[in-house]
Amino acid sequence: MADTEHPTDDGDSALQTADPVDNGGDADEYKMVLDVAIEDVGPCKKHVRVTVPRDGIDRIQQDAIGELLGSAEVPGFRKGYAPEKLIERRFKEEINDQVKQKVLMHSLEQLADEQDLDPINEPNIDIDSIDIPDEGNFEYEFDVEVRPEFDLPDYKGIKIERPVRDITDEDVDAYQQEFMEQYGHQEPTDDPAQRGDYVIVSATFASKDEVIREFDELSLRIRPTLRFQDAEIDGFDELMVGAKPNDVRETELTISIEANNIEMRGEPVRGTFKVLDVKRLIMPELDAKFFERIGVTDLEQLKEEIRSMLERQTTYQQRQTTREQVLNKITASADWDLPEDLVNKQTENALRREVLEMRQAGFTSREIQARENDLRQRSVSMTRQNLKEHFVLDRIAEEEGIEVTASEIDTEIAIMAMQAGENPRRVRARLQKSGMIENLDAQIRERKAVDVITEHAQFEDVEMDPPTDRDVEAVSRSICSSDTDTEVDAESADESAEN
Repeated sequence: MADTEHPTDDGDSALQTADPVDNGGDADEYKMVLDVAIEDVGPCKKHVRVTVPRDGIDRIQQDAIGELLGSAEVPGFRKGYAPEKLIERRFKEEINDQVKQKVLMHSLEQLADEQDLDPINEPNIDIDSIDIPDEGNFEYEFDVEVRPEFDLPDYKGIKIERPVRDITDEDVDAYQQEFMEQYGHQEPTDDPAQRGDYVIVSATFASKDEVIREFDELSLRIRPTLRFQDAEIDGFDELMVGAKPNDVRETELTISIEANNIEMRGEPVRGTFKVLDVKRLIMPELDAKFFERIGVTDLEQLKEEIRSMLERQTTYQQRQTTREQVLNKITASADWDLPEDLVNKQTENALRREVLEMRQAGFTSREIQARENDLRQRSVSMTRQNLKEHFVLDRIAEEEGIEVTASEIDTEIAIMAMQAGENPRRVRARLQKSGMIENLDAQIRERKAVDVITEHAQFEDVEMDPPTDRDVEAVSRSICSSDTDTEVDAESADESAEN
């Protein structure tokens, strides 16, 4: 079965939108009396058995032979004049392949029109193992994942606590430091490591005296929390402050209970860090060259842009908190099960969508990596909940007639490009290459569905908590496995290197 990047990408389903085959006549020519049996075989999964009558197969076969009669070249006969029986024998394999493809295509199209299956992904049909018999009816079967069936909850008039926060000049000044650190450079220092410095370390992680992961060289910023994709170390600043080259620091940590490595979930691990070097971050000068580099004219415009970023981040946090409350309420009755393979397939996609939203909101790469690592540590339960939320929001979007326009996608891409200082065409190309353009479409549609809910909600404003991820140093590595190691901004880094 082909994987899809998002469970609503129905355009990828052969059961719904198979490309029509040119049969040289009316589309109803191949309409057949199909015998279809459908049964539930698990959560959101159905087994389908289709029987195609012989007369339908014969019509398709005769058309295939007829096409060859006019075009096949057979020694001893002029083109188009070879006997039908000879054509049928000589091109039997080609005819059979064409008949099989057309029979499957037309029966699947007809099945989609006549049966209310509502598939999520393509049916898992092993075409190579299918043979159409020379006589009698043709039968094939497959499993397909379908949308869950549920009653849509009452989604209007929900009571919501809305977090609010006024952006102050102090907030702008504090975030200016955070923003400019992205453009700083590191220089070696002979001083003992301080909070905010970088330590270059070799790291070893062991469980029950057995080494499970080694890193020859990691560059780590000294912050209160060091977060890997499947574990984190609290008090990392206390562990490392005062360190010098050749110092060794050890600590205990616990693997996340939702780590990819099932056997290691919840297990204690000992981490050993050998300091190779200490470096200090040197901030860029606030001069004309720097302002030109980031696309502003002066310090005043930089502060305006930072204030705008903080406002977008506040809006993002408001939307996420409001969305969480909304979705908790509308999915409270969503007690239906989801197939494990669907959950596993969508885990990475859910993470990518969250990263996409944070990029749109103007968060830095370090903040995004910290959030991604946090999500990876609870990815399975998060994905299960996200899928349920998606199915409910998809139904609401359908109920409300919500569609996504090309201009809405263009606007989102333009915002992302402006924040990254890139050309919109490059951003679009990268999204298309990675498959995230479909995520963007689905994200906008679901956001508009949430907007419909919030338009009718009853709000109570509450003070927003200050951000906490700025005390986190995130590492795009996993302790238990290298399979999930990622670089949030790897593509951007590659492009910067090219420039």
